[in-house]
Amino acid sequence: MKKAKSGKDNPHLREDVINALKKCYDPEVNIDVWNLGLIYNIDINGKGIVGITMTLTTPTCPLGPMIIEQVRESVSQVKNVSDVRIKLVFSPLWTPERMSDEARDRLGY
Repeated sequence: MKKAKSGKDNPHLREDVINALKKCYDPEVNIDVWNLGLIYNIDINGKGIVGITMTLTTPTCPLGPMIIEQVRESVSQVKNVSDVRIKLVFSPLWTPERMSDEARDRLGY
């Protein structure tokens, strides 16, 4: 799995954010957004503002708004997070190579 990049952030808070992302599932494939490889970047500033750059498996995903809101709500529940700002991108496009080995195995890739 390609790891999401990160700026100079608090490693403990970053770990908590990743754990929150692992609770957010794409309901069509029942895999969390982290292991599915939808998270491209996580930036956390000193004020607890978390910036997440993410994508969807397809630009026309009908569940996209629900997944994005789930990410926002889950990460906002993390202790010391003051705000969550999500940037949705489609460049580069998501590919199955972004998934963790476990996710690829579950989906037969």
